[in-house]
Amino acid sequence: MTPTVGPRRARPEFAEPLTVAVIGTGAIGRDLVSKIDRSPALDCRLVAGRNPESAGLRYAESLGCATTAGGIEALLAAPRPFDVVFDATSAASHRDHWPLLEPLGTLVIDLTPSKVGQMVAPTVTGVSPADGRNVNLISCGGQAAVPVVHALAAHFPVTYFEVVSTVASVVAGRATRLNLDEYVATTGHAVTAFSGVTDVKAILNISPAVPPATFRTAVHARTAGADPVALRAVVDRAAAQVRSFAPGYEVVACTVTDDLVTITLQVMAHSDVLPPYAGNLDIINSAAVMVAEQYATRPDRPTRTGVTS
Repeated sequence: MTPTVGPRRARPEFAEPLTVAVIGTGAIGRDLVSKIDRSPALDCRLVAGRNPESAGLRYAESLGCATTAGGIEALLAAPRPFDVVFDATSAASHRDHWPLLEPLGTLVIDLTPSKVGQMVAPTVTGVSPADGRNVNLISCGGQAAVPVVHALAAHFPVTYFEVVSTVASVVAGRATRLNLDEYVATTGHAVTAFSGVTDVKAILNISPAVPPATFRTAVHARTAGADPVALRAVVDRAAAQVRSFAPGYEVVACTVTDDLVTITLQVMAHSDVLPPYAGNLDIINSAAVMVAEQYATRPDRPTRTGVTS
C-alpha cells in the first residue's frame, strides 16, 4: 500500500536524526509515535499497522508521519532500511518479525515480552546494546521493578522476589491480553537475570476499577535483618535514576516487617496522548526512546551508507 502523509509539526534540529519506523498502532504505538515526534534525534518515517481505519494511523498522519496498513511487508518494501524499527505489536508477532528484520542491519527495539533480544533496563544495563541488534524492553512491570530488584540484591541478601503489577483494563489492549503468559515468563526471567535470585514470581493484574487504576508495581522481597533506613535509601537512589527518563516514577511505600520487604512503585504517564493512569505504557515507551536516542550518539553505529560514523 502507498503510504499517506499528513502535515509535519516543527521540531528541533539535530545533526543527523535517525530514521525510524514503528510497527503497531494501538495505545502503546500512539504514545510511542508522540514521544518520537518530540525527539530531535529521531525522525519517524513510517508507522505500519493492519487496520486502515485505526486511530493510531490517523494520529501518526496528523504528526506528518507516513503511514501504511500494509504491516511489516510495507516496511520491508521501503527503498532504504530504517536506522531503528520499534516493534509495538505482540510477542508472537515479534518472533515472526525478527527473522525478516535481522538481514536489514537495523536496530530493532522490541516493546513486547518476546524474550528474543538482549534485555535492557536503562538504569541497570545502560541504554546502548552491547551486542546484537535486537533490544528487548522486557515488560512494563519489568521496567518498573528491575531497577529496584537489582539495587536490593546488590545490597541485601535477598532469597525471594515477587513482582505484582496492576494496570487499568482500559489501557490493556488486545496485544497485552494476548501476551499474558509471555509477560509473566519474561518479567520473571528478567528479575532473576538482574538480581541473581532464582526463587521469583511475577504477576499481572488487569483492573476493571472505575475510575481506572493508576499503574503500580509492588516488589516483595525476603531478606533477613534489613535496616529500614538503609533499605529506603537504596530504593530512593534507584528510583531517582529511573526518573531521569520516566519522570512520573515514584516510590509510594517502603516497609520492612520481619524478613519481608514490600516496595510499592507508581508511574504516572507524562504523555500527549495517554491518560495519567497509563504509566505502564509511558515507562516502556520512555525507555524505548531513550535507547534509540543514545544509539544515535554512538560513534560506531552504521550510517545510512553502511560506514560507521
